[in-house]
Amino acid sequence: MNPIKHVAIIMDGNGRWGIKNKKSRNQGHRAGLSAVENIIKHTVKKKIKYLTLYAFSTENWKRPKKEVNFLFNLLEEFLTKKINKLIEQGIRLKVIGDKKPFSKKFFKILINSENLTKKNKTLQINLALNYGSKAELVNAMNLIFKKKIPITETNIEKNLYTNGSPNPELLIRTGNTNRLSNFLLWQTAYSEIFFVKKLWPDFSATDYNKILLKFEKTKRNFGNI
Repeated sequence: MNPIKHVAIIMDGNGRWGIKNKKSRNQGHRAGLSAVENIIKHTVKKKIKYLTLYAFSTENWKRPKKEVNFLFNLLEEFLTKKINKLIEQGIRLKVIGDKKPFSKKFFKILINSENLTKKNKTLQINLALNYGSKAELVNAMNLIFKKKIPITETNIEKNLYTNGSPNPELLIRTGNTNRLSNFLLWQTAYSEIFFVKKLWPDFSATDYNKILLKFEKTKRNFGNI
């Protein structure tokens, strides 16, 4: 049985789901948020300690401004309304990515959410916002040069946005797309990867549990026989 400390998820397919079911990409993003809540609940139930969610990439700025604004407003609404529930559940929120481009209001909400939940121990959610793995690695190298310390695997890991979290044993991508899309390229070097055909809003706790059970039975060699 493989223990699971950390699951990472690329939540792909919200926009396509919205067009298919509600004729609106934005309604797909709203439906995707409901799926997030279900998966968080099941992650807590399974006593997994870390969950990293790819919410907005450095490349997503290329999307229409109205859609980008809707996404951030949706996140603002979620964090404002649900922060007390996260605290009650013992969930810690950590934002990984470059926060500098965000509005002052949204930046303040993110920092406040991190501060209010920083002592929680049940589950740490790494919310990847304006996140790109290549940018993360460049940032880590710049920090290493600034600190004048040797370039080693340990020092690189200590200067990644995910410092303090174990590398994910399991990476899930929904949306019937088989690529990593600049997500946790360093951290997923030995992750087991599951590509799922379902669009993110249709991904259920049952689907999640099937993957967790399959992972637990997977033989992991790490280069050995």
